Amino acid sequence: EAFAAKRYIGKKRFGLEGGESLIAILDQMIELCPEHGVREVTMGMAHRGRVNVLANILNKRWEQIFTEFDESWEEDFIGGGGDVKYHQGYSTNHVTSSGGMVRISLSANPSHLEFGASVVLGRARGKQRLASDLNREHVVPIVLHGDAALPGQGVVAECLNMMKLDGYTVGGTLHVVINNQVGFTTDPSDDWRGNYCTDIAKAFELPIFHVNGDDVEACAWVARLAFEWRQTFKTDAFIDMVCFRKNGH
Repeated sequence: EAFAAKRYIGKKRFGLEGGESLIAILDQMIELCPEHGVREVTMGMAHRGRVNVLANILNKRWEQIFTEFDESWEEDFIGGGGDVKYHQGYSTNHVTSSGGMVRISLSANPSHLEFGASVVLGRARGKQRLASDLNREHVVPIVLHGDAALPGQGVVAECLNMMKLDGYTVGGTLHVVINNQVGFTTDPSDDWRGNYCTDIAKAFELPIFHVNGDDVEACAWVARLAFEWRQTFKTDAFIDMVCFRKNGH
């Protein structure tokens, strides 16, 4: 983040400064995968923190990321060439500290923020079907939200409604909200009714874990708790990481 800010002054990167604990949350979830029989993780997220997640979770090469910042590299059309760097997806084989292998796929996502959630769920469902994963244990979807888009876009409620429908269920989705308390330029008081941006999850009787983004150990602990909930009860679980946004766009 610091290098990008110094080397590419003024370039949009949707930095994770103020919400760095997201990396700890995702790391702990992926570390738990092998012991719970999870072989693959499908992920989706909006812009905030995407470049950081690509570098630190999906191990995308820094040379490739910085080349995209230089805008001197052109990918072929099928791979999604021409789109901005904070829309692009990536897939990798991640080796955990225990030596286990987890396939991680981050879906490409447009500026329509939460539209990516439905893509991630469909991708997870397809992978479960191909793997004959009838118990929905080997492929786990993780969706990252912004605190404004979560209550602001109806596709979230639509995806939650499909959680337990036989034709659409994926055995539970892990939701992480990067709650930096500002939606582009909008204050929380103008964003949603109620105390929390995650109140929509109450309609579906889902667990919501509110955690302080400045407490990294608490974030890591709650990540493990949410993951184990999903594997045990096969429903969605929400982590509301309350943090801040240090810089602008």
